[in-house]
Formats: sequence, structure tokens, C-alpha cells
Amino acid sequence: MERTMLKIEGIPAILWGAPQPHVLVAVHGNLSHKADTVIELLAEVACSRGYQVLSFDLPGHGARKIEPTPCHMPPCMDSLKAIMRYAHAHWPAIGLFACSMGAYISLVALEQERLSPCLFLSPVVDMQSVIGGMMEACGVTPQQLEQQKRISTPYGPELVWSEYNFVAAHPISCWPSPTAILYGQMDDVCRYDILAGFAKRFGCEVKVLPGSEHYFHTPHQLAAYQTWLQAHIPHR
Repeated sequence: MERTMLKIEGIPAILWGAPQPHVLVAVHGNLSHKADTVIELLAEVACSRGYQVLSFDLPGHGARKIEPTPCHMPPCMDSLKAIMRYAHAHWPAIGLFACSMGAYISLVALEQERLSPCLFLSPVVDMQSVIGGMMEACGVTPQQLEQQKRISTPYGPELVWSEYNFVAAHPISCWPSPTAILYGQMDDVCRYDILAGFAKRFGCEVKVLPGSEHYFHTPHQLAAYQTWLQAHIPHR
């Protein structure tokens, strides 16, 4: 499979596959990168069916770990919008794959786009509930966060007041792209009731993988993921 390394408005990216009129833009999740296993497997299936895949590093990830730009929602969304500008300039037909945090970034940044196919793996569809859960687990109140602005947590990501405000102001209210979702039964990042409510509102198809967590990485999970991709990426 062909891989072409690109810089798109300064953003490191990979274009997977030979030239085609259809492209899938791939948005990775937290602690991931543009060439992660789930994106490579996506490219294997998609490129065999008449697509190219365009993946890129979000701020603070992959080749952008050395950059000063933080992995906060506004710069992440700016990066995705830059990638989409490039996609619109080079392909007549655009689809989307997004994983975990990448799904929330896509839902806010691309709420006016019509994308096909549209595939979410372990999506975060309500970032406010995720941040709220972290705050509750750490015993942090909104008042404390407002006063201190940034609070470290034992889970890795910081609690940041500006992020708390951003996600509170950006709930998902519009999503016009028919979407298929693969979700792990034991996902402890995005609760199933929240995911099911999102799916009902926007007519999404949801497949729940028994015994799987938020992070798909075992041979069984990745095999199920590949089967799911094959079922939802049509031949072009």
C-alpha cells in the first residue's frame, strides 16, 4: 500500500493508497497518532475498496509532540478544519473515520459537513460528561477549577478551565452524516446510555463488542474491528 508523507498547513499527515476520487479523513484519539494500528487497518480495508485515507497528527501527538501548541479543543478543531480544506480541494467525495476524542472534535468541527461513509470507533460524544467524571473522581469542583485554571490528575490529562468552558458551550446539537459506531461493552470513558442517546437522536447504527474496553488493541478486538470495517465501507 502506498504511503505519502505530507505537510498540510504545517500539519504532519499521511496519504494512504493510490489516487482515487474518494477519501476517508481519519481523526485519531488521545495518546494516538496518524499511523496508529486502527488507522493502518482502516487504510488496508478502505484502499482495497477504492478509497484513499488521509490521516494526520493532532496537536501534542505523533510528530507534533515537540510543538508548543497544546492538545486543547480549539487548536485540535483548527487542525481538522485545515485537513478538510485540503480534502475538499483534492477529492470530490469525502468520508470520515474518528476514534475516541477524535469523534468529539469531528462532531463539533464538522457539524455542517455531509460525509459518507462516516465511522466512529469508541467515540466520545459528550466531552462535558467525560471532564465532569474526571473532576468528580478527583474531588475537584468547578469553583476550584475556575480559581486554579489548571489542575493535574492521576489519570494523565490535566483539568483545564478553558476546556471545561469550551465543551460546556459546545454540546452536540447537529450531525447530518449517517454514522456507524463500534463500541466496547466495557467502555469506561463514554457511558453506554450517553452513546445510545446520541445514536437515537441522529439515527446512528451501533454495534457493541462484548468484553471490549474503550481502547481496541487485542487480536480479538482488532479482528472484530476489521470485520466491522468491511461491513461498512462499500466498494467504489
